[in-house]
Amino acid sequence: MGDERNLLMIEQLKTYFYLDENRVAKAVDGVSLSIKPGETFALVGESGSGKSMTALSILQLINKPGKIIDGSVSLDGMELISKTDKEMSKIRGNDISMIFQEPMTALNPVFTIGDQITEILRKHKGLKKKEAHNRAVELLDIVGIPRANEIIHEYPHQLSGGMRQRVMIAMAISCEPKLLIADEPTTALDVTIQSQILDLLKEMQEKFNMAVLLITHDLGVVAEYADRVAVMYGGQIVEQTSAKQLIKEMKHPYSKGLIQSLPSFKKTQSRLDAIPGTIPPAYDFPHGCRFSARCPFVMDICTQSNPELIEAASDHHVRCFLYEEGGADIHETASPAAK
Repeated sequence: MGDERNLLMIEQLKTYFYLDENRVAKAVDGVSLSIKPGETFALVGESGSGKSMTALSILQLINKPGKIIDGSVSLDGMELISKTDKEMSKIRGNDISMIFQEPMTALNPVFTIGDQITEILRKHKGLKKKEAHNRAVELLDIVGIPRANEIIHEYPHQLSGGMRQRVMIAMAISCEPKLLIADEPTTALDVTIQSQILDLLKEMQEKFNMAVLLITHDLGVVAEYADRVAVMYGGQIVEQTSAKQLIKEMKHPYSKGLIQSLPSFKKTQSRLDAIPGTIPPAYDFPHGCRFSARCPFVMDICTQSNPELIEAASDHHVRCFLYEEGGADIHETASPAAK
């Protein structure tokens, strides 16, 4: 990538949900990241880690009792947090588009596929009805939907899951956005269709020179499609580096747990490894490191304070006391859970 400027800049973003007088859910808690034009940046983590909430915060789609309480989100140098909802409505679907993980809930069941695509084109591009219709057919053809002239008149329930996801991609690229957010875009699809959809996203990214924020729990997808990656846990980034570097040398115990839980032809045991326990609720994180209750390398300091995100190696940041001065490097150390 020749363009070294940052398209998206997120700095110390905090999105909290005020549930009642005593409970505040810190869904996104001090997240910072940047994405360059044409780059694929992956956010990885279990459900509840804050990935989707980070994406919704970029789009300013946080409903009460949620609120962005601090931080900055800028697109091409334009600050988004200060924008009104009316101003953001011009940006959503135009400069930033989002593909949701379940297209059946994202598509409106009472409108045809054509109605939903042409509405975007008429709103953001000012096309007349006939022009918008013709462009919608073109878009369906671009994303590989057969019989586009007929499909455009059908309703979401008449299409398969893979076809609905292609429609979502057609809608997302209709205005040639600068940034495409793909939130678990293949979760509800079978394996062969998953690969087709991800390849299609890559093709569309190159065709329209879009940056892609890919939200996933699948490290296999990260290895194949992402340029850079951030691993999230408990509303915070715990590891951030290039996708190649992460797969080659994971540093954070949580990242190691994720990779060890994947099935492999090299493993002979009858049961898959698993990270013990679950992510604590966002209103009840432990006092120290948020992963401390599940970590096989926990130390006393881990239960007393939350580590900072530090550069443990060149362009490889980790939130873990093991990598601070005097900490033990666990690169060559197998997790006890994997033994």
